[in-house]
Amino acid sequence: MSEHGPIGYFVHHQGRGHAERAAAIANALIETRGVTLFCARDDIFAALDERIVVQTIPSLFEPTGQEAPAMAALPAPDTVHCAPLGWPSITQAFAAIAQWFAEAQPALFITDVSAELGQLARLCSVPHVAVLQHGERSDPGHMAAYDSAVGLLAPYSERLEQHDRPAAMRRKTHYASGVGIDCFGFPDRAEARAKLGIDLQEDLVLVLAGGGGEGTPSAPLTLGARAEPGSRWISIGQVRSEWHETSPGNLEHRGWVDNPRDWIAAADRVVSSCGNTTVQMVLAAGKPWVVIPEWRYFDEQFCKAEVLDREGLAAVSRHWPSHPAAWERLWAAARMIDVENQRSIIATNPAEEAAEWLDGLVRELWQGTENRPALEIVA
Repeated sequence: MSEHGPIGYFVHHQGRGHAERAAAIANALIETRGVTLFCARDDIFAALDERIVVQTIPSLFEPTGQEAPAMAALPAPDTVHCAPLGWPSITQAFAAIAQWFAEAQPALFITDVSAELGQLARLCSVPHVAVLQHGERSDPGHMAAYDSAVGLLAPYSERLEQHDRPAAMRRKTHYASGVGIDCFGFPDRAEARAKLGIDLQEDLVLVLAGGGGEGTPSAPLTLGARAEPGSRWISIGQVRSEWHETSPGNLEHRGWVDNPRDWIAAADRVVSSCGNTTVQMVLAAGKPWVVIPEWRYFDEQFCKAEVLDREGLAAVSRHWPSHPAAWERLWAAARMIDVENQRSIIATNPAEEAAEWLDGLVRELWQGTENRPALEIVA
């Protein structure tokens, strides 16, 4: 193990992307220094090295019923996003992390994601790295976390960066495209179709329905499928039905599957929203691709969709097509996509490169402190 102390890592427990990249980076880091993951759940991670510690803490975002109702409507300062008053669970979570700071004397703390915990680390004199996401994040809360961070970690390619990111932020950002996501070793189209029992001659449109919101509406899919009777449309994931739709015979809803990579590899064309995991997997596979962003805080998916459109990586619509001609316009744009350009976005070893960057950052930050006496001796 290296000197300078362990690394702590806060992981948001909603949405699989946070846990995916945390596990990958922690597994790559553990060879050089200790790692402790802080999360409200300990069952969301991929296989972790046995040396990695997972410490559960109360959720920072979900009420328990113990909150003080008289303080629920009190205003919050601009520099925070979720800092209600009178929540014992938040007090306990922050206390657990602050206690770990005092006992472990960490070299670095990573936040994915919490503007408040990034600021806590800075106030506790612990250097922190904030995970950077797409979106309209120039507000005081985000900028307080970014400005106080010693580095930023972006789980996407530098080519997918927003043009409005300040130069100072870009200079301290490490880009780790595809980190935590199995982006390599996709089966070829024929192999995937053999696994799934799909004829090689069929034109297959795959709809990747996300689970982060209410589900993908099926009514627009009925319009797209009905306009292409010679194609087969299949959705995987969460779909939301509406009373007025009439589903054509070439549209199937398979629900949640445990082999999305096979479905993506088998597809001729893909329709999806643009959560980070979905984006990285479709780019890695290389497919004519239609993107319809979903509502997320700070317009995260809308900003990501604009970047994908800017780089010619997807055909983007800000809302679901409401008639067949709108679908055809999107498919005409999608057919012009260079799939090799899509594949070139994904890094080969993003977790290892991120771990090297983090370890190098630690060495740089703590240079000259190796031979100083321990705190208890000074006291």
